[in-house]
Amino acid sequence: MTKPTGYEPLHVLKPVDRDIWVVDGPSIKFYGLPFPTRMVVVRLAGGGLWLHSPVQPDAKILYALAELGTVQHLIAPNWLHFSYLTAWKHLFPKAQTWVAPGVVSRAGKKDQPLHVDHHLKSEAPPDWADEIDQMIFGGSRVHREAVFFHRASRTLILTDLIENFEAGKMPAWSAPLLKCAGVKDPDGKAPIDLRWTFRKNRAQARASAEALLAWHPERVIMAHGRWYEQGGEAELRRAFRWALG
Repeated sequence: MTKPTGYEPLHVLKPVDRDIWVVDGPSIKFYGLPFPTRMVVVRLAGGGLWLHSPVQPDAKILYALAELGTVQHLIAPNWLHFSYLTAWKHLFPKAQTWVAPGVVSRAGKKDQPLHVDHHLKSEAPPDWADEIDQMIFGGSRVHREAVFFHRASRTLILTDLIENFEAGKMPAWSAPLLKCAGVKDPDGKAPIDLRWTFRKNRAQARASAEALLAWHPERVIMAHGRWYEQGGEAELRRAFRWALG
């Protein structure tokens, strides 16, 4: 039986704005902690579906997606978020898989089979360039996360560059760890070990953070914890003060 995550109901489309939804999935264990998972679904102008960081597939969400359109794009946005890509590719063999820098290497080290159709770059491909902007957040040789901005809804889509765990939805014993890592709501940000990988190139990290702010997002969605339904630009300035300062 799936353990509660605090973000139930799971495997359900939750509207963000027109043509964009979040889908909360089961928790996974990482560093001994239960990490809640989250997928973002965008319906493109042609009706195709764009899935960011796909969660564990489930009959409920598969049925709901079939009502929306055809799954066309499967996005692995960083080296830690690719685990279910193969399962989704098997379900939708015609869908295109897109992976961020570092994903192929990580999958090889984990001995996980991975079908890759395309590599994500700092410019959006023609497939969604008219609707979604993208870039690779710079400054780290380890963590090269692809970030996206859905223009119509002014929604910034991140993965681990901000984590914002709500203490009431996590084990009580984890509170000191979350605070030490800097990922405890309401002051969530990139975890300290991830921030450490940017230490040698803060100038590039600052430039990338400023580029995110230049999109003027109203919302910020991330994979783990409470996401920001409003005030996105202010939350970005707070969460990225380690890069902007």
